[in-house]
Amino acid sequence: MTDAFDGVLHTLFQSEQGGHEQVVLCQDRASGLKAVIALHSTALGPALGGTRFYPYASEAEAVADALNLARGMSYKNAMAGLDHGGGKAVIIGDPDQIKSEELLLAYGRFVASLGGRYVTACDVGTYVADMDVVARECRWTTGRSPENGGAGDSSVLTAFGVFQGMRACAQQLWGDPSLRGRKVGIAGVGKVGHHLVAHLLNDGAEVVITDVREESVRRITDAHPEVAVVADTEALIRVEGLDVYAPCALGGALNDASVPVLTAKAVCGAANNQLAHPGVEKDLADRGILYAPDYVVNAGGVIQVADELHGFDFERCRAKAAKIFDTTLAIFARANEDGIPPAAAADRIAEQRMAEARGV
Repeated sequence: MTDAFDGVLHTLFQSEQGGHEQVVLCQDRASGLKAVIALHSTALGPALGGTRFYPYASEAEAVADALNLARGMSYKNAMAGLDHGGGKAVIIGDPDQIKSEELLLAYGRFVASLGGRYVTACDVGTYVADMDVVARECRWTTGRSPENGGAGDSSVLTAFGVFQGMRACAQQLWGDPSLRGRKVGIAGVGKVGHHLVAHLLNDGAEVVITDVREESVRRITDAHPEVAVVADTEALIRVEGLDVYAPCALGGALNDASVPVLTAKAVCGAANNQLAHPGVEKDLADRGILYAPDYVVNAGGVIQVADELHGFDFERCRAKAAKIFDTTLAIFARANEDGIPPAAAADRIAEQRMAEARGV
């Protein structure tokens, strides 16, 4: 455990992946809450990012995930043109076992103690109803229900934004933004993935899915019997004739094992932190696989929750999310111009905006 925490501290203070402004460890023994709140940057404004509720194998793993996710939010918010920095929170534990009103209220008090430096929302394991509870203790909470002054489910616009990213990939690869006749594989058809399926079918795509939850698969096949199902992600990435692969579950989907066998010509999905480690983006480029940076294409949700702070308007948010198409194409153009992978091009653009905000 000591070695693991030493690794986390090295990441925080010494590595290029660090540079975080603040990390808060939170505990409320009465409710069983153990949480980590990480603020990567407030250069562009208050840090904004969701709350992940997940049964991490260790506290060190939870801290490391919070650091990675918070950093990703800084880049996502910058590329989305939002006046927000990046932050993220993780609650340690199985939400099906320990989530309670008391725990969420305790978490809300910790977020409130930061005085507005961090604005929270939903993520894996947390939902609109949870944010309604958190908001009872913390006014810096978004992703609430319409009945409680919020915008509701942000997965709708997240999926719409990912679809715009796919359209940009199609434009870049085939000169036409339509996915009609293209085969798209989606790993994870939960909150975001099932909306993405509908967009793709409406556009005429052939869709193949997989998910660890049988009920999630069944929801899709009951509504859309034409959708094909494979056993797992290992099978999905090997599907013959796959045009686009969409990782829409947890991070690390693009790694040393998956990239060499991936049959898709493009990767564009909703999952955060898809690149398992630095260098994977070059491996994709070397194989001629076009990668749409995850934090760019999955920004529809954060666009929605940011808008909630100013009085939510769905059509205004949808118009902003539609611009993900143009942003993604601009990244591909910058990548070609600089001779670097799209992930590195997106990083350069985001870092430039943050540097300008700091007056660097």
